[in-house]
Parts: sequence; C-alpha cells; structure tokens
Amino acid sequence: MTLTKTHSIFFLLLSTLISNVAYAFPQQQLVPGGIAIIELKDSAQPNVYYRDRKVLTIKNNHQWVALIGIPLSSKAGKHFITNKKTSIKQAFTVIDKEYPAQYITLKKTAKNKRMVNPNAMDMGRITRERKTLSKALATWSNTAPNVDFILPSHGRLSSPFGLKRFFNKQARNPHSGLDIAAPTGTTVKAPANGTIIDVGNYFFNGNTVLVDHGQGLISGYFHLSKTIVKIGDNVIQGQKIAEIGATGRVTGPHLHWNVYLNKTKVDPAFFSGDHINELTTKKKKAH
Repeated sequence: MTLTKTHSIFFLLLSTLISNVAYAFPQQQLVPGGIAIIELKDSAQPNVYYRDRKVLTIKNNHQWVALIGIPLSSKAGKHFITNKKTSIKQAFTVIDKEYPAQYITLKKTAKNKRMVNPNAMDMGRITRERKTLSKALATWSNTAPNVDFILPSHGRLSSPFGLKRFFNKQARNPHSGLDIAAPTGTTVKAPANGTIIDVGNYFFNGNTVLVDHGQGLISGYFHLSKTIVKIGDNVIQGQKIAEIGATGRVTGPHLHWNVYLNKTKVDPAFFSGDHINELTTKKKKAH
C-alpha cells in the first residue's frame, strides 16, 4: 500500500470518528463580521439559506443548528434564514459594531506604489485572480466540519479583524482577517481537517493556500514564503501546510488568516476561542 493511500484511509477514519462527536462551538457574535448560531425547528437534516446562500448546518447535542457568517456590510436589525425543506423562516437580530481605523505606511518604492495604486496591467491580473478566488470560495462539500479550530501559527497578533484600513492615507477595504506577525519560515498549520482547494500566487495576497473544511467553511492563508501542499490534498488538524512570509502587499513577514462562512469573511477569533489568548499583543507597528 502506498503512503498516499495509507494517508487517505487514515484521514477517512479520523473524519468518521470526528463526525460522531460533539464539537466545541464557535462564539456567537451577532455583529457585522460575526457569526449567528441558530437552533433549527426541524428534527430532520435541514437545508438552510441566508441571503440566497446555503449555510452550514450541524448537530450539537442532538440539536440541528445553523452557523451563519454575517457580512461586514450588514445593517443592524432583523435578518432571516429559510429552511427550504419546510419553508420555515427564523429571525435573528444583528447589532451594529464600530471597528477602529488602521493607518499603514508603505515605503515609497516602485513596487509599493503599485500595491497602493495598481497600473492597468496589474488591474488585469487582479481581475483574473478575483474570479479564481471567487470560484474556489464557492466550493461546497457535504462533509461535517470540525468547527473547533486551533491556531494556524503562533506569534504576535498585529492586526485584528475588521479594521478600517488606510494605505498611505488612502482608504481601502476593511481588514478581512486576523494577522499573526512572526519571522519568515514560521510554520503554518491546518486549524482543522480539510481539503486543499487552492494554492497560488496573487497580486495582493502573495503566496496563498485555501482549505475547505466542509459546508462552505473555508480558511485562507496569505503572504506565505513557502507552500508545501497541492490542490486536492487532504490535511488533518495540526498538519503543516505552509510557512509565514512577506509576499504580496505587506510591510513585514506575517500570516494573514481568513475564515469564510457562506462565502462571507468572518472574524477567525470566533472560531479559535481561548486559543487567541496564546497570541502576544505587544504594541508594535501593525502589518
């Protein structure tokens, strides 16, 4: 039996064991960029949608629940999910959250100037890359995911999720992940079991890995110096998948970590619970 076959069988057995136990659940935060966790009024496996996107459903202590990613652009007020099997609608209330601002100064080099104001050729590449990423992030597999994540790396928490960002005083999209600053070459691990759905080099994100954990729960790792997995690989929690670097639009070596639910970026801290306390938060220049 080859090593590849052995690894695949081990992964399948481990996934089966995990699918039969209760998970430590993420923290519910009913804010833009947060997570709604809703007990469903159905004993059969549900088919739930939010904003026309299918959402993750899983059993917790014999009760079906939906885990819903709330977009950063969401308005405060009532939001609804629909179980398409029963046509039952359930409401949850989003409350507003004011995220702080972050001002990042990129040194005035030709490369950094393009990172702030890409030229026409760069924009063509960025457009193509957005389509590739969008296709990968639309991945849906029916695997029951392990939603109790470990940290993918250790270092200094340099930028939390949701910051309103300004590059050289120019407004850009809010910070869509969590940054862990650490030296180039620091190990990046899979926070939970999954399948590699994208490995590539992108204009802003640099060297990138995306992991599908099941049912639209996807994690992303950016600015890597080295990737050691390929598309289609099955990985287990704690397995090394890459190394921290400083590729793409950065001011120094760090891991930018994204978590997506129903194709929506949510705060990775809500999936990591007490593990976040393991990151140091010394006040240094954010990346």
